[in-house]
This record gives sequence, structure tokens and C-alpha cells, in this order.
Amino acid sequence: MNRKRIFTIIQVGNLSDFPSRAYDFALVIAVAVNIFIAIFDTFQEADSYEKAIWVIECITVVFFAIDYLLRIWTADYLYENMSPARARLRFIFSWAGLVDLLSCVPFLAASGGGALRMFRIIRILRVFRIHHYADPLRVIGDVIRKKQGQLLSSIFIVFILMIASSLMMYNLEHEAQPEAFANAFSGFWWAANTLLTVGYGDIVPVTLAGKICGTLLTFLGVGIVAIPTGILSAGFMEQVSIVREKAVVEGVIRDTAFAEEERKADEEKAKEEYTYCPYCGKRLP
Repeated sequence: MNRKRIFTIIQVGNLSDFPSRAYDFALVIAVAVNIFIAIFDTFQEADSYEKAIWVIECITVVFFAIDYLLRIWTADYLYENMSPARARLRFIFSWAGLVDLLSCVPFLAASGGGALRMFRIIRILRVFRIHHYADPLRVIGDVIRKKQGQLLSSIFIVFILMIASSLMMYNLEHEAQPEAFANAFSGFWWAANTLLTVGYGDIVPVTLAGKICGTLLTFLGVGIVAIPTGILSAGFMEQVSIVREKAVVEGVIRDTAFAEEERKADEEKAKEEYTYCPYCGKRLP
């Protein structure tokens, strides 16, 4: 089997290519098994299946490692305008390549223990490489890229408001409850809970001035946090309009091309049915 065929198999396949679809299915199953093990391993019942879990993890990680090496080996088909060496480096340092690498390294390093085991969850991102998830994810990425300036501005406003709220609440509540509002950071924690509408309730104002201030900041927080939501909603509407306009334009182009082909076919047919004078070019009966 040549490298070109291996590349077509390991990439997202189509319904007519059974080996490629089977490979995609096996990859998704391996991802699901890894996620299930990561969750099941947190239960005490998993201690009885420790050996079986280790064997399954070894098999799936070997599969992921082979998949990673094959993608490096065939990267020049993915980036056709680059040399093989540059294409392989491009894939290694791409987002997909880093995700693939981080899915294997934590298991190999220190038997995947401790915090390194958390990196295995990154393998879930491979699910998004299935074909029917590509278009929605592309739309989300386009909206975030187009609206990144507005989103960063709204986040900056929220951050400034949280700082001002924390200092204000600290000054109002420090004397009444010095343990809860020991410093400005305690006020910042309260501001985050209030403005982001989480409300853990571990730190609450007890003075009248603090309660009035907290009430006003709660209403203000609801409006401020809604700003990024409105930006993203408007961005999605714009992106949907762009996609629809693009589809209409492509449809018009296809219809025009089809009409042009029909016209040429009619002309050819007419030439076959009638005889033309070789001198004046007029059609003869």
C-alpha cells in the first residue's frame, strides 16, 4: 500500500471509501473508550479492573501514536504546496498535530500519573475532525475571529467593573466582617460571583450600604455579561447571511452555466438539422 492510499484512509473519509470510513469509526471508538476510562477511573470500582484498564489504555495509545506517525509521514499530501520536510514540520506544530502529540505523551511519561493524566482528555478534540462536525465548527471559528476585537473589549469592560466593584465592596464591608473581606482580592472574588451571576454565597454583604451596592452591581452584571452574547448572536446572523448569499451566487452561476450549455447544445443540434449556404451562410430549407 503506497503513501497516497494511506493518506486517503487516515483522512476523513467519504461514504464510498469503506476503509477510510472504517478507520474514522475506529478512531472515534478509541476516543470514546479513552474518555470512558478517564471517567471510570475516578470511581472506586475501577480498582478491580486496574489491569484491564491499563491494557486498554496501552492499546488505544499505541493506536493514537501510529496514527500520529502516519499523519507526519503523509503530511506532504496534506500540504501539497510544500516540500515533504516543511509539510511534516507544519503538521507537527499545527493545532491538530499538537493535539495528537499531547494525547500520547502523558501516558508515556510517568505512566500518565498525576496531572499529566488530564492531558488525555485532549483526545476528545479528535471527535471534531469527523466530517459532519466540520461546517458548524468552521462557522463558530469564523464568528469568533471576526468579532474578536469586540469580544475583547467587552471582556475588558467586565474586568474593569470587577476591579471597581471589589474595591468598593471591600471599603463598605471590611469593618463589619474583616474575615470575609480581608483584602481587595476577597472583594474581587465576591465581584466575580456577583457580576458573572454565579453566586456561591460564601461571601455576602451584611451592611445596608453593602447590600444596596450589591443589588445595583447584580443588575449591572446581568447587563454587562449579556454583551458578549449579543455580539456572538449578531456575528452568527451575519455569518448565516453570508453563507446564504454565497449559496445563492453559486446557484446563479450553476444555473447560468447550465443555460449556456443548453444554448450551445441547441445550436449544435440546429446545425445538424439544417443546411447552410457555403457562400452567404444563410440557412437552406
